Amino acid sequence: MRYPMTPDDRYFVVRGRLWRCSNPTLDDETRKSLVAQLMAARRAVKTALQQGDEAALTTARQQVDVAKVALGERGEVWWTDDAPDYNRRLVKNTPYAEWYASLDS
Repeated sequence: MRYPMTPDDRYFVVRGRLWRCSNPTLDDETRKSLVAQLMAARRAVKTALQQGDEAALTTARQQVDVAKVALGERGEVWWTDDAPDYNRRLVKNTPYAEWYASLDS
């Protein structure tokens, strides 16, 4: 499934919410490595939840965060024009609202 991407390619939209895209300047090898780390960390979250292991869950969630920051999906923004970050915000409450509403037409 393809989610709509904002015209500036900074976010994609899922159920009306903006999610920051990965830094497009990452080289393919780095991106693949970071995505593999992210997926492993997400599997570790799932396992920790299934086992009820709070310590492992905390560690796994920290690993997810580290990978997402390295990918540019969290933390400091990867763009350089000083535009604010609208990550995880409802698109209707951002400057992208008009663009998003136009997709229904």
